[in-house]
Parts: sequence; C-alpha cells; structure tokens
Amino acid sequence: MKMRDLYSGRTVLALGLLAASLSVQAEPLRVVSSFSILNDMVKEIGGDKVMASTIVPVNGDAHSFEPRPSDAKTLASAQLLVINGLEFETWLPRLQQAAGYKGPQIVATEGITPLAFEGGQDDHADHSHDHDHEPAHDHDHQHVRAEEGEQAHSDHAHSHQHGSQDPHAWQSLGLAQIYVRNISKGLEQADPANAEYYQRRAKDYAQRIQELDDSIKTRLQAVPVEKRKVITSHDAFSYMGKAYDIRFIPLVGVSSQAEPSARDIAQIIQLARREQIQAIFVENTVSAKLVEQVARETGAKVGGTLYSDALGVAGSGVDTYLGMMRSNTDQLIKALQP
Repeated sequence: MKMRDLYSGRTVLALGLLAASLSVQAEPLRVVSSFSILNDMVKEIGGDKVMASTIVPVNGDAHSFEPRPSDAKTLASAQLLVINGLEFETWLPRLQQAAGYKGPQIVATEGITPLAFEGGQDDHADHSHDHDHEPAHDHDHQHVRAEEGEQAHSDHAHSHQHGSQDPHAWQSLGLAQIYVRNISKGLEQADPANAEYYQRRAKDYAQRIQELDDSIKTRLQAVPVEKRKVITSHDAFSYMGKAYDIRFIPLVGVSSQAEPSARDIAQIIQLARREQIQAIFVENTVSAKLVEQVARETGAKVGGTLYSDALGVAGSGVDTYLGMMRSNTDQLIKALQP
C-alpha cells in the first residue's frame, strides 16, 4: 500500500469518527413534561434542540389522570423531566417508580409564592367520583402495575387530592415568566453546549408573554371591575383573577373530580342571583352538566370554553400556552363587556 493511500484511509476514518461524534452531539435533548402546557413552554424555549413530549395529553385532566404503561416507557427514556410542582402531579411518584426514573427534574413553579385555597383541600366538596365528569381520553384508563415496568395503586381517590396550595400558577402571565426562567435554566444545565440558544429563545418568549399580559390588561378596561364576576367549573383561575381583578367563583374545589353537595350548589345559585353574575363557563377538561344546571337556575348565560389545565388539539388556536391565555381572555370579555 502506498503511503499516500494509507494517509488517505486514515483521513477518511478520522472524518467518519468526527461525523459520528457530531451526529451524537446533535441529537436533541429528550425532555418529558408532566402536562401539555409545560410541554408547549419547553418547545418554545428548547426549539429544535429538544425532543419534547408530554405525559398528560391535550384536553386531558391532570386531576383524574392515571398513568399508562406507555407513559412509564416514555419517562424511562427521558433525559430531563419538567413538572409543575405544588402537589399538582399527585400521580407522578408512582409513575417515576414504575419507570425507574432518577434523572434531573425541573420544578417550574420554584420561586413562586403560591396562593392558598380558602379552607384548605377542596373545601367545596368531598372526593367522591362521578365518572360522568371525566373527560374522554384518547387512551385507555389502565393503571400502571408493578410488573412489566408498571405499578398498581390501591387508593384511587387519594391520588387526586391536593394540598392547601393552589398549583395553577400558569394562569398568571406574570408568574409564567418564572416558569420560563426555570425551564430555561434547567435546559441550560442539562445541555450546556446549547445554553446561549436556550437563553435567546427564552428571552424572546418572555417578551411575547409580557406583550400579551399588557394587551390583556388594556382590553379588560372595557369591562367595569364590578362586572368582572364569573362562575367556573372548578377552582383553577385564582391566579388569573388576582392578576386581572376578576372574581372567579368555582362550582367545585381544586380537583375537577370533586362533587359539590346540594347545599354548595344552592349557595352558588343564590350568590349568582344576588350579585347578578352574567356568565358561567365550562372548561375543556370538565363535564358541562353541572354548569348547564346552574345556568338554568340563575339565568346566567353559558360563555365559551375556558382552558384551565390542558391545551387543545393542534390547529385549534388553543394548542399553545399563549393561544390558550388569549382565547380565555376573548371568551371572558365577550361574555362580560356591556
């Protein structure tokens, strides 16, 4: 073999190894989020440097969610997990154990001072379940079992209880800025080679969040403060209420699966009549049956759908976090403005 051919072969081999190395480095970071709103935030900040997936699907109710075997497999392959925290994902410890996931985790609400629920846990109702209220999932309701990477749980009701802190902080665009900072920081730590990329996208995303926040405050000036009172399916909008001076009156507590008593419903009906509440809203993850009953009793009109705990399907206009917040505002103003 000629010396020139030998060096040429070595060069080709070296270039091949380099290309293989770059190919490995170019693989996107596998990031799993607990539910669809966080998944969208990860996509906005991570761009093409991440492969983002969600456990609770779009239009899925995180309160009634039961992990599937496929969710354990998804989490097991993750390089980074993003959760809301504040006891929102009550089913997550079981899933982590089933998946054997012990990797890094971002708590998106870290640094947020949470609002407290009045009266603590789900003060409107007990935790009995009426499955007519459960949303239709695009998957079976199979529990994750211990064998074959799955784990059973014996206390279904317990998994849907929440603490005394309101976990729905994403309903405030101002607090969403903290979500963005936490997610960006977590991505930078997990993938330092692309830190500047994540920082740049996070800055752009934060700016768009701020612009929408300013726009909502301006638009709501068309609705007198004393008229900003609505009834919602469950207690998910306190942060939005605080940010924009809107009074949200929930039919049930934090868990969308809780059942209000006849007394609870009667009190809400009396309140709605006394304060002349104009609108009552359904949510994308909750049955409209109870909302329609209260609307008939009070004469309040049923507004459009509000998105509380999950995004809508692709192409719906509410398939992104900003689209969801924009749509919720549109529905509220449409129902409340004089």
